[in-house]
Amino acid sequence: MNLTTRYLGLELRNPLVASASPLSNTLAGIRQLASAGVGAIVLYSLFEEQVRRQAEEDAALARAGTESFAESLTYFPDTAGDDLGPRHYLSLLERAAAAVDIPVIASLSAVSAGGWTGYASALERAGAAAIELNIYHPFGSARQAGRDIEQRHIEILAAVKQVVSVPVAVKLHPYFSSVGEFARRLEDAGADGLVLFNRFLQPDIDPETLTVTAGFGLSSPAEARLPRAWIALLSGRLRASLAATTGVYDAVDVATYLLAGADVVMTASALIRHGPAYAAAMLDGLCAWMSRKGFAGVPEFRGLMRVPLGVDEQAVERAGYVSFLQEANRGLGPW
Repeated sequence: MNLTTRYLGLELRNPLVASASPLSNTLAGIRQLASAGVGAIVLYSLFEEQVRRQAEEDAALARAGTESFAESLTYFPDTAGDDLGPRHYLSLLERAAAAVDIPVIASLSAVSAGGWTGYASALERAGAAAIELNIYHPFGSARQAGRDIEQRHIEILAAVKQVVSVPVAVKLHPYFSSVGEFARRLEDAGADGLVLFNRFLQPDIDPETLTVTAGFGLSSPAEARLPRAWIALLSGRLRASLAATTGVYDAVDVATYLLAGADVVMTASALIRHGPAYAAAMLDGLCAWMSRKGFAGVPEFRGLMRVPLGVDEQAVERAGYVSFLQEANRGLGPW
């Protein structure tokens, strides 16, 4: 079977990508994922706050001076040896890029633009084949306009694109007023790819303990419907690559996302549940499905089920919605 695909202009041996997760926290984990056959690996996310903190600590150290060698040792911050800090991230990225023969994509989790975005150039120098911007904007203010939030995404993307030559993808959440229009704005601003969709922390309330709980867990296949619908709508209408994420449990989920038009399918939950070696089972399952359907290569069926070009997307979506409700009211639907 020909599983090769292109994502962000990169040639991948197959469309299964290990997305950012604790599995890529170590070089051993990265090697396991590569050995299992994934087409690319996204490193765990490095947070804007970590980059800012290191910059502040380095600045404080420089201001402190070095009146004597003995005294200078006390100037190093307590967190200088933080195993999950920026220095460690660069070291891991450099070692990973040298250790595996597949693209290693760095992940930056951001919330604002600023001088910290220059750190992206260090990721490129360390060997990142691409950068994934995981822009996490909490929904905590009833006064902030949606257009302002969109503009912040554009500004972060533009700042990173200014300092790197490698491709940059933006990982989006689905809560924009017009996902399609905003996707085009991001592409116009230089995004080489879009990752659909991010899963945010969703706090909940425990009525027995009267406490707020985290409310975050591994994704389920049912959550794939929303990103799959948007990929089917955007596929063929954007130049940017489309990566699917959320709800990828097995080979069938991979095939379904590819049918919708995804260039690659990212998964973390399935690999966390079953271990890195499960990637090989997913790829074997994809090959078995392709053989059963008579497809010799991924290009033959990618986008086969996307919304056809040249049609009114809203009319198609509305017609499907009305038809579903009418059938359900007649007792023909899943209800």
